Formats: sequence, structure tokens, C-alpha cells
Amino acid sequence: MRRLVGMDVIEVLPGLRMLVLPVGAAYLWSDGRELTLVDSGPVGFEEQVAALVESVPGGELARIVLTHWHEDHTGGAAHLAARFGGVPVVAHHLEAPVIRGEEVGAPPVLEEFERPIRASVPDLPPAPPCRVDVEVRDGDVLPFGGGARVLGAPGHTDGSLALHLPGPDLLFTGDAAANMGETMLGVFNTDRARAIASLHRLAGLGAANAVFGHGTPLVGNAAEGLKAASAAFG
Repeated sequence: MRRLVGMDVIEVLPGLRMLVLPVGAAYLWSDGRELTLVDSGPVGFEEQVAALVESVPGGELARIVLTHWHEDHTGGAAHLAARFGGVPVVAHHLEAPVIRGEEVGAPPVLEEFERPIRASVPDLPPAPPCRVDVEVRDGDVLPFGGGARVLGAPGHTDGSLALHLPGPDLLFTGDAAANMGETMLGVFNTDRARAIASLHRLAGLGAANAVFGHGTPLVGNAAEGLKAASAAFG
């Protein structure tokens, strides 16, 4: 991994750039000139995410994929989709009504240890409603990265998704896992039991590389980190 000059951007792998944000991250995958944005960051960081997209010479944004509805992942989506010519927005079919503003997402059920963590996190502006053009389900394949397989990863939210790119053996976990000093189950889940089951599933892939909604990427040793996190739950 290397940090690119002039932006808070990390080149995680050839073709993958990570924009580090005060809360979370946005990821840009490049298939030559065709670009895919995975998560859009919170409201107020649209210009930084747009600059990430525009940092690829000759690149054209083809789609925005949202791992789940939370505002730190979807806040900039509506603005960015419009800014880049109405590119399609992709999300799990269970998240789509919330992202569109048609329904209210379920709040997390906090564990006792999560309460002080949640209290320390500043509230973010709500995400403006954003259209969802492509609703996906577990097992669907998206046309980037050599065929990005959609993995339903419920528990953090009902329609959380992960993505596995088999060519680079790269896993986007969304908030199903985090890597904050160590790899761990994501926090603030709506259903902890389902979240643990999703973590077990992701760990079972044995992916070499992983990027997270929150935390440092794992390059080459992701399988070890995710299996250790999964093993903590039996």
C-alpha cells in the first residue's frame, strides 16, 4: 500500500484507491478507464470523493455501489450520481427503500460495551434520498473487477452486502467487519446473531485481501485476520 501525494488517498492494490475520511472511507476500483465507486462517504465530503474519481486520468465513473444505507456510506451518493452524469446506483434490494427515503432504517441494538463507543461518535447529517437503479441480491454478479460477486451480509443492517472480486481475491466487507488495530465484528448491529453468521461466511471465503467500512485494509493476510475474528465467536 502507498499513500498518494496531495490527497488522503491510499493505493491499496493496483486498481484500488481508498479515500480515508474522518468517518469511514470511500473506495474507487479501476478497470482501465471504467471506474466503480464503492460507498460515497457522508454529507460534506462530496468534493473529496469527486476528486478521488477525477484523480484517474481519463477515467469515467460507471456506477456507485452502496454497501448499506447508513449515512457515512450513502451521504454523498445522490450528489455524486448527479455530478457524474446520472450514473447508476447499486444497492441490496432490502436497503433500496431506505436509501430512496421511502422507509426508515432500523436502529442498532447496542451491546453494553458499544454504548460509550456510540456516545463518542459525532452525529452525521442524514443522507439525502438517492435513487437506486439496480437492486441486487446474494449471488448476483456486477460487471467490474472481473465479476464482482454480491454477498448478502445481514446483521449490521438487514440488507448489508459485501463484494468479492475473485481475480484480485479482494473482499469489500462494508460494516460486516472492521479492522481497527485488529480485525473484528462490526459494531452497532441491528441483529448481532445474524452479523456473527455473516462474519463467519466472509471469513470462510479465505480472501487474501480485504477492505473495510472502517479501518485499515489487509493486503495478503486478510484470511488470517478474518478467521481470527470469526473464531472469537466459535
